[in-house]
Amino acid sequence: MCRLFGLHAGTEVVTATFWLLDAPDSLAQQSRKNPDGTGLGVFDERGHPRLRKEPIAAWQDATFSTEAHELTGTTFIAHVRYATTGSLDARNTHPFLQDGRLFAHNGMIEGLDIVDQRLRELGTSDLVLGQTDSERVFALITAGIRAQNGDVSAGLVDAIRWLADNVPVYALNILMCMGTQMWALRYPQTHQLFMLDRRRDGDPDFDLSTSRIHAQSELLTERSSVVFATEPMDDDPRWCLLDPGELVYVDAALNISRSIALPDAPRILIRRDDLSQPVFRAQHAMPGTRHLP
Repeated sequence: MCRLFGLHAGTEVVTATFWLLDAPDSLAQQSRKNPDGTGLGVFDERGHPRLRKEPIAAWQDATFSTEAHELTGTTFIAHVRYATTGSLDARNTHPFLQDGRLFAHNGMIEGLDIVDQRLRELGTSDLVLGQTDSERVFALITAGIRAQNGDVSAGLVDAIRWLADNVPVYALNILMCMGTQMWALRYPQTHQLFMLDRRRDGDPDFDLSTSRIHAQSELLTERSSVVFATEPMDDDPRWCLLDPGELVYVDAALNISRSIALPDAPRILIRRDDLSQPVFRAQHAMPGTRHLP
């Protein structure tokens, strides 16, 4: 399945080095099994979003290695794609940018014609530049935020609730950020999403690694941060699994708000047995090697 990584350092500008190509446990090494695109998004010291993404596996792109090795900013989202919907194209590669927010998604929905009709009704169909279900989900969230007068949490929940009521859903794990804010949603229980609360100073070195992602930062060894990932990246006991339907919001001061925003399962829940073999392989490629009880 696609891999997500999110880092929020509050208002502090930090450097997070992502070992994308040359580390044994690198994002790029694992993109050999998640080969359909690699993307990095960051909000820089001026609060401006920067995107670097390619519609090919990271290990094939030397330029990507050079440009993505070090990123400086306050919030980061990284994504490795295993395509379920949409061709291999930069427009279909995460993260996506809309209304000054970065977004990445792990999962799948069906009924895209229904979603497209809804987006036309809401006036946000023009935000969808590619073919993916993920970008459509983002456009629906953007419409919800606009309808809620900029309340991001309310708009996000409204959009996902509409999807849960109207189209078949397999998984909608989401990371979304602005310059000094981040949101994470796990919905429903299909895929896992973890959070690491590193708000205490003086922690051991910031050197987080799985068989999919390796990130480290000297600055973050002495500064607080909050990390989200599709699997625990080290043996830190503070990694916690989000509950199904749980929405996490982290503000500029790194205050964490957690709530079960979507307690009910989708009206039409797509189950593993319903998936075709290609879709099953895309959604469950490279199962994690670390598990929490």
